[in-house]
Amino acid sequence: MAQTASLPILSAEAGLSRYLDEIRKFPMLQPQEEYMLAKRWREHGDSKAAHKLVTSHLRLVAKIAMGYRGYGLPIGEVVSEGNVGLMQAVKRFEPDKGFRLATYAMWWIKASIQEYILRSWSLVKMGTTANQKKLFFNLRKAKSSISALEDGDLRPDQVEVIATKLGVEKQDVIDMNRRLGGDASLNAPVREDGDGEWQDWLADDSDSQEAVLAREEETDNRRLALTRALGVLNERERIIFEERRLKDDPITLEELAERFGVSRERVRQIEVRAFEKVQDAVVKSIREIERPAAQPAQIAAR
Repeated sequence: MAQTASLPILSAEAGLSRYLDEIRKFPMLQPQEEYMLAKRWREHGDSKAAHKLVTSHLRLVAKIAMGYRGYGLPIGEVVSEGNVGLMQAVKRFEPDKGFRLATYAMWWIKASIQEYILRSWSLVKMGTTANQKKLFFNLRKAKSSISALEDGDLRPDQVEVIATKLGVEKQDVIDMNRRLGGDASLNAPVREDGDGEWQDWLADDSDSQEAVLAREEETDNRRLALTRALGVLNERERIIFEERRLKDDPITLEELAERFGVSRERVRQIEVRAFEKVQDAVVKSIREIERPAAQPAQIAAR
């Protein structure tokens, strides 16, 4: 991805406004244009296409990076690390999966920035468990929301509010607040009882970007399958099915019976039959959607 060497550079905090003005010059991409550029990069190694994908998303990196300005690190370096994450996302992006690049890249950008922050902080260079990482990156915001801005230990009521808000243990809030208040060694104990050191907390138990995207892809496949399946219903069946099964506040059988001039029992029968037809069609549709992805693996196994 050699073209990325010519990306705008944010060298210092004083140049932030100039940098933001510069990256605004790169146009946003329409979905079809983004798809074609991603195909050209993935299938033909077109570095100009990759460069355009990167530059069109520099504003996304800057926006995400601004959320990490409270860690005492040069904003230029934070943005630079975010750009590295963006380039990794472009390199791995698969346009045929149906996602926009921004959705995919967001995870890579955040991961790259957070890794840089955790690597750079001398007080606690910790990857942490999911809860510890949540505290590390959200404690300041949580303290600000309850006006707990003074140095030193938090009051018990403040600890309880923050622990509840972030879904963590109260002792974890106390420990992290103390860690963020001054420098510490990687060999310092996590708790006063000496059970484990900060360097032991480097594993990240949160889901990977791939796992998150896999779940999103499965949801999209099911949504597509349902849309296709509704096509097997006639108009009356579709209306009854949507009103009874897809609405957050379904209407009554009596209302539908009055609308169609049939009995309440007849509406119930139509609803049951429509549900069975959709259920069968969804299963068939999901198999058809997933089949193309399975075929290459089957061919390779032969």
